[in-house]
Amino acid sequence: MSMIFFACVVRVRDGLPLSASTDFHFNRDFLECRKRLKALSSVLARYPSRGTAKGRDLSIHFLSSDDIACMAICSSNYSTIMAFCFLEELQWEFAASYDTTSINLASRPYAFLEFDNVIQKVKCHFNHASGSQTKANWERIQEELKFQPPVQLKLEDAELMNGMTNGGHAEVHVEVAPTYRMQRVTPLGILSLVLNIMCGALNLIRGVHLAEYSFQEDHEGLGNVIAFFLPFIACVLQCYLYLFYSSARKTKTFVLFFSVCLCNIYLYGLRNLWQIAFHVGVASLSSHQILTRQLMEKQPDCGV
Repeated sequence: MSMIFFACVVRVRDGLPLSASTDFHFNRDFLECRKRLKALSSVLARYPSRGTAKGRDLSIHFLSSDDIACMAICSSNYSTIMAFCFLEELQWEFAASYDTTSINLASRPYAFLEFDNVIQKVKCHFNHASGSQTKANWERIQEELKFQPPVQLKLEDAELMNGMTNGGHAEVHVEVAPTYRMQRVTPLGILSLVLNIMCGALNLIRGVHLAEYSFQEDHEGLGNVIAFFLPFIACVLQCYLYLFYSSARKTKTFVLFFSVCLCNIYLYGLRNLWQIAFHVGVASLSSHQILTRQLMEKQPDCGV
């Protein structure tokens, strides 16, 4: 029968299982495959982001990105393209639920056991999905696999990988791990970037000029120099947060915003109220754009 039997999420650096589906399969082949999946999970850091370990009746597929990897046990006749579509969906769901800090701090197996319900839901959907429901993502994943095919392993080898440091079962290719896709950049977002760059440039220029004067004549003006350079750094980081996905974005956004506000208040005297209001206003606009630009909505053709 063509289907997904088991799925789990593990931490890449040490193979710690974070969450897994509840399975009710107790036949010998499946239990052996589970053991090999566990062995393979402990050495995922050595392999590219996509891989498949083929067996006679069962196969293991894995998709890793940054700190986590999603793994699945499927029947060998289950479509590889559909399997990676399923793993990508799990990856999206997990990334939306947990940040990097909580993943790194996890110290016990199955620390996010509540995610089991999501895994079961997605697994059930894919086991009953028709071709028309997944056509759009099927074509996209097919193109991606054609361009960057998953590393091919033998299921029999996976059991031997545990603890090995000089493998030889598969050649390790250097490839870029999949990144999280953000929503489209809006016109207001582009405006916030332009204004942020302008504010950053103004802070940098004023800071450099003040630094030259301070080091030559007024050593007590170092506080003002720092108060110009900190908003410059904050502007650069705000541009980065808007353009790229980062964990704990909300916390970082508020820290940067308050840094800009405090530094501009400190600079009162070197800047008038209108200038301070302009810089704080740009920081507010940038913060709003960062918080409203989220991860791209999952395509319903391949979602739950």
